[in-house]
Amino acid sequence: MAIDTSITTKEKLQPWQGGFWLSELAFPVFIAALCAGVFAGTHMFYVYGTGVFNEIAIAALLQQGFDGNGYGAAAAFGAGFMLARIIEGPMVGILDIGGSIQTGVGIGIPAMLMSVGITAPLENFWLALIVGTAIGLAMGFLILAIRKATVSSNGAQSTFGADVMMGAGNAAGRYLGPLIILSAGTASLPVGIGSLIGAALFYWWKKPLAGGAILGAMAAGAFFAIEIPAV
Repeated sequence: MAIDTSITTKEKLQPWQGGFWLSELAFPVFIAALCAGVFAGTHMFYVYGTGVFNEIAIAALLQQGFDGNGYGAAAAFGAGFMLARIIEGPMVGILDIGGSIQTGVGIGIPAMLMSVGITAPLENFWLALIVGTAIGLAMGFLILAIRKATVSSNGAQSTFGADVMMGAGNAAGRYLGPLIILSAGTASLPVGIGSLIGAALFYWWKKPLAGGAILGAMAAGAFFAIEIPAV
């Protein structure tokens, strides 16, 4: 569908005036596609030992369950992240894919299923896609329902804490720059110097120190590798 050109630039463009893919109803479709892919990736990790859409440290929590050491840590960590992001997403208008889908759907829900003996969704690829799609649709419509009942409700006079949630991370992150520099310096002197240079450049550019410290450490580490001690 073409965008409705009958409105002027001074009027607010409504979600439905840009066709289906710019409407709110398309949101659950996108979430369903993402969840289907992530859940299928966890199936590959369960069957083939690779393919999970998450960091190694978080995937290790699920691997501990596969090895018979219990799914409690993976289930609690993943489900907690997913719940927090589902509540936060409708408020701020931005859904954190890493916490809600990669960690929640990719780690938390599989861990909960495995803990009660439900293994079929992780053993069959096509079933994994179906289950992931169903989870994504449910998540998408739940987020729209929460948003409709809070910040988008008729006569809403409150941000419901959205202004706090949007600014909390950046406000707290500005104090992490010096700690990152110190951590990089303890790992390796060249990496520490790189982190310091990166932080100084970001300070000069009036950007957050933490970002410059991390990028500087990564750039220096690419040229001055840190040897891993032999076990």
